[in-house]
Amino acid sequence: MSDNETELISRIRQEISDSLGYDGEISIQREKAIQYYYALPFGNEVDGRSQYVDSTVQDTVEWIKPSLMRVFASGDEMVKFSPHGPEDVQSAKQATDYVNYVFTKDNPGWEILYSWFHDALLQKNGIVKVWWDEYPERQREEYRRLTDMEYELLSADKNVEIIEENEYYEEVTYHDVVLLRGSYNGKIKIENVPPDEFLISREAKGIQNARFVCHRVKKTVSQLREMYPDDDFDVAELGGGYNEEVYNAERMARYEFDDSFSWGDGLNENGEEALREYWLHESFIRTDYDDDGIAELRKVCTVGDYIFSNEEIDKVPLISITPLKIPHKFFGLSVADLVMDLQLIKSTLMRNLMDNAYNQNFGRYAVLEGQANLDDLLTQRPGGVVRVKSPNAVMPLATPPLQPESFQMLGYLDEVREARTGVNKNTQGINADALTSHTTATAVNAVMTNAQSRVELIARQFAETGVKELMYCIYELLLKNQDKERVVMLRNEWVPVRPDMWNDQMDCTVSVALGNGSKDQQMGHLSQMLQFASQAMQGGLPIVTPENMYNIGAALIKAMGYQNVDDYLTKPPPPQPQQPNPEEQMAQMEMQLKQKELEIKAADVQVKMQKIQQEAKKDAVDAQLKVAELALEKEQNRAVAIGNT
Repeated sequence: MSDNETELISRIRQEISDSLGYDGEISIQREKAIQYYYALPFGNEVDGRSQYVDSTVQDTVEWIKPSLMRVFASGDEMVKFSPHGPEDVQSAKQATDYVNYVFTKDNPGWEILYSWFHDALLQKNGIVKVWWDEYPERQREEYRRLTDMEYELLSADKNVEIIEENEYYEEVTYHDVVLLRGSYNGKIKIENVPPDEFLISREAKGIQNARFVCHRVKKTVSQLREMYPDDDFDVAELGGGYNEEVYNAERMARYEFDDSFSWGDGLNENGEEALREYWLHESFIRTDYDDDGIAELRKVCTVGDYIFSNEEIDKVPLISITPLKIPHKFFGLSVADLVMDLQLIKSTLMRNLMDNAYNQNFGRYAVLEGQANLDDLLTQRPGGVVRVKSPNAVMPLATPPLQPESFQMLGYLDEVREARTGVNKNTQGINADALTSHTTATAVNAVMTNAQSRVELIARQFAETGVKELMYCIYELLLKNQDKERVVMLRNEWVPVRPDMWNDQMDCTVSVALGNGSKDQQMGHLSQMLQFASQAMQGGLPIVTPENMYNIGAALIKAMGYQNVDDYLTKPPPPQPQQPNPEEQMAQMEMQLKQKELEIKAADVQVKMQKIQQEAKKDAVDAQLKVAELALEKEQNRAVAIGNT
């Protein structure tokens, strides 16, 4: 290991220990959020009393997620690319279709969004990773009657493995060969990164400008050998397989709910070396590794002190979203942060109410010591007998009734949650009070709009700071890496796609259904548009074309939930170019002839002017020459005169 590598390893270790998300306050807060989400006990429970735990955090998160998924995943185009110029119109349409295809078809787009949003709503920030994944391919090829020279050239190729060979002689030596040719192909891969596997420097305001970012993940020895086939490493160089530091409370809380967390030493039950697990740190660090005085961004993959790769890169392949962004800080606030205190208060109130209800039902008694059988008292059953030694040995104690203020407090806490998160009974489903006969649709829509404003703000935050960046990263990776034609189904047609032929200056816009109302509202608006367009066409107004009618009908069908529009509508052919009027055509020809004559006359005038200018220049030159000759002659005569004297 060189001195630079030793310093780099030391720097990475220091950055990891100082980073946010490494057993710090952020990790503690996220652990608490997970425990509240699963409604786990608070730890202050008392035996014999109510141990009820409210589920406010879980309810709030789970009611916001459907709205977000409907916003981003209900349409056909989550992202749209705009052309940089008129020559990019078709490329922009293809980029829009293909990027959406890569996200939803090549990758589990819906699941990625679901987990991404869930992590952000619950644990402050959701993280996804996007990269170009190359994988080897081997193709079988056959060649007949190769000469010795051709055979040597073919066998010298390091990507070729000859599996069958037949050599024979016909005046010269020939070879019949069957081989396997290796090559590399690739595709875009996107995966969710658990928050406890993500680290970032404390002063960072964003991923791309951070001094240090790290993704740590468990890998077996077998997986490491597949990831780095050219690195013949010794397992002993990797250090211990179990790293206690990364088993923090946050990670344990994530698996504690279903008891899937296990303490181990990184080995399987049989102790196979190939299945031993190690923590791979994929660090993105800004450092002056080449000593040129400028810090560059480098990707360094390490297990312990062993370096698997160290290369300079252009961009960190990690993207973050947060529901409530705090200016000038990387970590924002989660929805859980807003309502965890409400869950604790509601749990305490409900425990008191339930304990009181139990006492009301079963009662409490004052017992003269030694004058009653306690076993009879503790064994409550209908018609049970309590043995006593004296009258009034057992006397009931009055239990205070349930106070209405407690129920009012529960309602108040729900109002606080509504104000903080925008989640209320109107957004959680059908509200009976909102659908009475005397309530207008406008009033209902107004209530829904006000209630959803907070959720819409979260959606816009996700769209502008995360989803847009993710889609543009996909676009950039396709431009950079996919240099082979690929035929895919886009808009019900098989289309050849070559992303490396696109313009790299196109703009990206995220299409989200914010402020468009419900599906019923959209269908109502589209129906009105269709009616207006039909009336305009019947009235002969030249403002609607058959293509416009088709587009409105297609949008209406999609709003109804039917995706295959071609099963119901036939797209009209493009309009035929209008044949020009013969008189107008003759007039146009005459105009063109006159224009041509004028151009010829103008050219003649220009030629004559040039000729006149040339003659004038010639006369001027002749005059200058004449003057020079006269001056020379005068000087000569003067010299002769002087000589004669």
